[in-house]
Amino acid sequence: MPERPQALFAMTAAHVPHVFPPEVLARLRESVDIDPARVVRDFGDPGVREALARTEILVTGWGCPLLDTAALDAAPRLRAVLHAAGSVKGFTTPEVWRRGIVVSSAAAANAVPVAEYTLAMILLAGKDALGARERLRTGRAFPGWEIVPGIGNLGRRVGVVGASRIGRRLLELLRPFDLRPSLADPYVDAAESAALGVPLLSLDDLLRTSDIVTLHAPATPETHHLIGRRELALMPDGAVLVNTARGALVDHEALTAELRTGRLAAVLDVTDPEPLPPGSPLYDLPNAFVTPHLAGSQGNEVARLGRVVAEEAARFVRGEAPAYAVDPEALKKEA
Repeated sequence: MPERPQALFAMTAAHVPHVFPPEVLARLRESVDIDPARVVRDFGDPGVREALARTEILVTGWGCPLLDTAALDAAPRLRAVLHAAGSVKGFTTPEVWRRGIVVSSAAAANAVPVAEYTLAMILLAGKDALGARERLRTGRAFPGWEIVPGIGNLGRRVGVVGASRIGRRLLELLRPFDLRPSLADPYVDAAESAALGVPLLSLDDLLRTSDIVTLHAPATPETHHLIGRRELALMPDGAVLVNTARGALVDHEALTAELRTGRLAAVLDVTDPEPLPPGSPLYDLPNAFVTPHLAGSQGNEVARLGRVVAEEAARFVRGEAPAYAVDPEALKKEA
């Protein structure tokens, strides 16, 4: 059996047993020689530099330190960075790409639970389940069996903002339902939108014609407060805004003012700031459903990220291209 390449964990140590539970760790160790008891949080530590000198593959995750020139100089044999999380922007530098190091990310795996959470919230919002719960909790009286007009998921119009990994996964999940999705994304053309099976609209038109608007765009200078006072005013009465992307996409002051009128509702898994200050009215408004950044991989879901890394390590050892390679050019417009 050929010698396995040396690998090293660079992430928050407490996350390792969750991302790499025994069966996933065993799969990873079939391909690489890695010690789960040795987890790096500081590339400048002298003891770490000794391990870096032998490392061919870095297995990274949340809490990975910066891969700057000094760190890379200490790892002359490094050939691949396999990231057991989403974005690599927080710890990679241009020097990584200049040296031709392969970078892979489990972002596609992390997209799965976010899309699932979003689907669940869309279906609940379409039935006004969140609002009905608040009214029931306040009034403590069953409203009766009368048909409630204006709710239901038959033909509900769902506007997806951003054809990101999560946005695309959500579009797949929406297909079995009797919903009418549409898409707004400046980087998608009509042909690609047709391939995704949804009409392509401008953001304004999507806001005007959607009962539920769900955000899946990256947080960049261009998308800061993408949804502000003007955009919220375009949404029809009774519409719901769902944000599982980044809080900075939404002007929270404008959203709070709109929610106070009772005209719209919002499901917010991300906020700006995050967490919200204790006195934020969004905690108390009956038409604001706020969760604590729960949509991404949590609990047993984080093992899915480790599985992706184990599979990528096996591909790398076999001399194959990674399935989830990070494109540095595409990275510029991603979160």
